[in-house]
Amino acid sequence: MAQQNNFGSTPAQREQFFISLYKKAFPKVAGYVGKMGGSFDEAKDIFQDALVIYYEKLTTGSFELHVNEQAYLLGISRHLWSKKFKENVQQTDLDAAFDAIETKVQEPSSARLMHYLETAGAKCMEILKAFYYDNLPVNTIATLFGYSGTRSATVQKYKCMEKVRETIKEKSLAYEDFIE
Repeated sequence: MAQQNNFGSTPAQREQFFISLYKKAFPKVAGYVGKMGGSFDEAKDIFQDALVIYYEKLTTGSFELHVNEQAYLLGISRHLWSKKFKENVQQTDLDAAFDAIETKVQEPSSARLMHYLETAGAKCMEILKAFYYDNLPVNTIATLFGYSGTRSATVQKYKCMEKVRETIKEKSLAYEDFIE
């Protein structure tokens, strides 16, 4: 069915036509955009773009509308919103990539870290070094340090880490305190 030019020939008639479309279709578009995470202002922008598209199609004269005006405007709005949403996602991903490139990775200060590890004692330092730095399995650490089994070595390693954690808690240190 060909859509007739029902928006009128005078500016007042066109204004009435658009006001009527706004009243009929905008609440559904605003509801959809809101449900999809958009704001009221974004819904207005999307709907106005949809109105422009609809108006341009009507003025060509060869436009056939197979559904009612509200459904057509909602369909255009959904399409415009999904297109905008995809562009925003791509833009956000690109921005995050640039931020990651520009962000300088700060390494913890070895000297400060060593100072707090040393507070646990020499034997603890050796156990922690063997486990974390030398990547030795717990059963090998148990044999090297004379523990009766892997469970005893695991408990001792845990106690050493707790000593270091307690020192850090006592001094109320944060990750930033280890950065040079």
